[in-house]
Amino acid sequence: MFLERINELRKFIECCEYSTDEKAVSGSNAIRIFHSLLLNVKKNQGVAYLIGNGGSAGIASHFSIDFLNACKIPSNTLFDPNILTCISNDYGYEHVFSNPLETLITNRDLLVAISSSGKSPNIINAVEVAKAKNCKIITLSGFLPTNPLKKMGDLNFWLNVSDYGLVETGHFFLLHTIVDAWKSNKFLFNNLKRNNIATESNQLK
Repeated sequence: MFLERINELRKFIECCEYSTDEKAVSGSNAIRIFHSLLLNVKKNQGVAYLIGNGGSAGIASHFSIDFLNACKIPSNTLFDPNILTCISNDYGYEHVFSNPLETLITNRDLLVAISSSGKSPNIINAVEVAKAKNCKIITLSGFLPTNPLKKMGDLNFWLNVSDYGLVETGHFFLLHTIVDAWKSNKFLFNNLKRNNIATESNQLK
């Protein structure tokens, strides 16, 4: 059972779909684009906001710390209990992220939206606010290829599997790959012009 699960996860990670504005990109280029967006946040003194529900909230919290500690990029999850309970009580849980972002987020920032199903209303609403604020957006989703989140980001990661455990583990693996590559300087922003990545990065400016 365990080995079967590992092999199944490997298969879905290998088949992960990466896209920018509905244009497919390779996994390596997706990592480079992710790094370019993080570097823009750092250069512009912005903030990387990470949001999710349940297991995805745990992933968001973990990588908010990694962005802060390993990448030296300011980050925030909006998961403070006072914020969550206040906004949920006053406006409804579907606005728990979008309402604070209306005040907080700017075009210097980055929103990383994580949802296994890709259709959580509070995540979709938050992305809509980020779009209105001209903020760059990265999405991580799974389940159906028709899920709305899959096409909402400047960079999208989608796992073709309808299993919460595999999707969440896949998202965790992908984000750890991003952070570990950053720490090892394996993908340097100065080298983005190699491997025909310049055009893809320019589309995100």
